[in-house]
Amino acid sequence: MQSLSSKANSSNDKLNPAFSTKDGRVRIYQEDVIAFLKSLPDESVDLITTDPAYSGMNQMLQLGRGKIIGVYKEKGQNDSKWFDEFHDTPENYHVFLSECKRVLKNDRHIYIMFDSFSLLSLAPIVREVFDIKNLLCWDKVNIGMGHYFRRRHEFILFASKGKRKINSRSIPDIWQIKRVTRAPYPTQKPTEVFQVMLRASAEPGYVVCDPFVGSGSSAIATLQEGCKFIGCDISDKSIEVCSSRISEFIEMGKDPLQTKSLIVDEHIINKVLLNGKSIKD
Repeated sequence: MQSLSSKANSSNDKLNPAFSTKDGRVRIYQEDVIAFLKSLPDESVDLITTDPAYSGMNQMLQLGRGKIIGVYKEKGQNDSKWFDEFHDTPENYHVFLSECKRVLKNDRHIYIMFDSFSLLSLAPIVREVFDIKNLLCWDKVNIGMGHYFRRRHEFILFASKGKRKINSRSIPDIWQIKRVTRAPYPTQKPTEVFQVMLRASAEPGYVVCDPFVGSGSSAIATLQEGCKFIGCDISDKSIEVCSSRISEFIEMGKDPLQTKSLIVDEHIINKVLLNGKSIKD
């Protein structure tokens, strides 16, 4: 495995990684997202893929007696959340996006996942910072919860800093990838969601950044695609889960939190992930 570039290696001198691989290919920090991004040098990452823990839906769309996305508690700890939500006021979100733009190299891409409410309230701010190219849809195939039409999808905003084409014109704007069920970490995303992002926008050796690393799905996808990873999360549970997950993946070559592929879209499998080969090859 290769180590991070010297620029990325020196990026967190004032922060100690909570987890890193022996070769430095993966580094994860436990820190507030803004503090983490501010610690990185200008133009030090090649790609940003992230799923922020939005608070907007909890704050604004309370339905019935509970919050729409629930409260995640650690076993044995009363009134303890698994993660702190990002306080996504327009002011905070603009700072977050501005820091993302600063650390992203020129002519590079960013992918930001959105829930339905945050798409309406915060996505327009992205246009003030980045050049929005498309709105992608992750179709989870299996229907979920919902009071006014049950949810089966999430959105991914695809934008760029400067000009850069995607690597393949075969990738559709709707991705049929099953949701993770019975996940040990709340809101765990399939690794294939991030893997498709990397197939579209990364090259081997790229430094991929996820400021909301969660369960580490983006890190696993980054390793699968031959890239380097730097990420952050403020949650103790996140650091514990993704550190163990990445270590086992590197040692055993298997992902302990997702043992099989969740893609059901044969076009994506054949044209994107297998580069046109037969799925039986």
